[in-house]
Amino acid sequence: DGVTEVLAHRSENLQDKFIEVPCSEDYDSHKRFEGCTPRKCGRAVTDAVITREEAERIRRIAERGLSLGGSDGGASILDLHSGALSLGKHFVNLYRYFGDKIQDIFTEEDFALYRDVRQRIQQRIAQTFGISSASLYLTKPTFFSRINNTEAKTTHDEYWHPHVDKVTYGSFDYTSLLYLSDYTEDFGGGRFVFMDAGSNKTIEPRAGRVSFFTSGSENLHRVEKVHWGTRYAITISFTCNPDHGIGDPVLV
Repeated sequence: DGVTEVLAHRSENLQDKFIEVPCSEDYDSHKRFEGCTPRKCGRAVTDAVITREEAERIRRIAERGLSLGGSDGGASILDLHSGALSLGKHFVNLYRYFGDKIQDIFTEEDFALYRDVRQRIQQRIAQTFGISSASLYLTKPTFFSRINNTEAKTTHDEYWHPHVDKVTYGSFDYTSLLYLSDYTEDFGGGRFVFMDAGSNKTIEPRAGRVSFFTSGSENLHRVEKVHWGTRYAITISFTCNPDHGIGDPVLV
C-alpha cells in the first residue's frame, strides 16, 4: 500500500482544506466549457457545509430507501433521481416497483433537504475552484451507498478497485462525497484513498464531512474494504456540459 498520509482525521473539524494538484489531460478528450471545465485541479475537505444533524437526517432517508431492497453483496445503492435500487444481485426501479407507496417512505421535506444540501455543496465547489455555480449541472449517477463487510456477489459489489471518475463516467467534471456515518465508530476500514505516485492520501469519513475533487486522473482513488459495521455516504456529481445535466429528484 505504500506510504499513507491522512488528509482528514475523523476527530478533526475542518473549515476548509484544499490541496491543488496538476490537472490531467482527461478533460481534453471532451468538449471544454470555458469558465467551468477544470483549469485548476485538486481536492478539498470541509466539515463546515453540512451539519452532523443534517447528515443524520439524510442518512435516515438512505436507510428508509435501502431497507426496501439491498444487495446480496456488501455494497448497496439507492439513486433517488433514476429510482435505481439494489435488490439481490440486480437493480429495480424504486418508483415503478413501489408505485404510490413511495409517499409512505419519503416526504417532501426529505427531498427539500436533499436539494438544499446539493445546492450548498455545488456552491462550495464553485467557490473553491473559482467558477460560477450556475455553470455546474448535477449529473448522473448521483446516489446513496451503503457498504458493509458482506462478501461481494457481483462486480457491482466490488467497490474497492482504483478508478478515475472522468474515465468511468465521461460527464463528471467535479465529484463530491457527503459522509453520513463515522469512521471507527459506525464502521472499520472504508476510508477514502487518493492514490498518488509514491503515497496514499486518505480521508476518514465523519458524518457531515464533504470531500470534493476534480474528476480526472489527477484524482485516482478507491475506497478501502469495510471490515465491520455499515458505512453510509452519498455521491453527488457535477458536469460542465448542460447536455448531461439532470434535475433534482421529485416526489411524484
